[in-house]
Amino acid sequence: MPAVQQDKGLNHLTLSVTNLEASLHFYCDLLGFKGEVRWNKGAYLSYGNCWLCLSLGEAKPSQDYTHFALSFDALAIACIQKKAALKAVKIWQENTSEGDSLYIKDPDGHKLELHAGSLATRLESLIAKPYEGLIWMEPSL
Repeated sequence: MPAVQQDKGLNHLTLSVTNLEASLHFYCDLLGFKGEVRWNKGAYLSYGNCWLCLSLGEAKPSQDYTHFALSFDALAIACIQKKAALKAVKIWQENTSEGDSLYIKDPDGHKLELHAGSLATRLESLIAKPYEGLIWMEPSL
């Protein structure tokens, strides 16, 4: 049996939103996503390699730690933190991990993390400060 190719990655993320205009303002004006197309019940946005679909409907955001981490560089996070519109946005957690992160909720309460880092930088940080019970699953660093 041939090996399964695993280099494709995440294709896109779809979020249910209750107010398309408010969500477009949040993602495009505050976070800097590019609007690609919109229609009566949704929109496609992009940010780097991230494709985001906003779909009008009933939003039921996670009530646990589940969240979506989006790659932002530290300068972009700093610029967002200086915007007046951020004052109206709920911060759901303070950053305690490696790299710059901003933990915010969108207008429907979806938990987002704007993160300047990668899996490689996270794994490197675990060498110096491992999580309790940490076990390396593959030979690495």
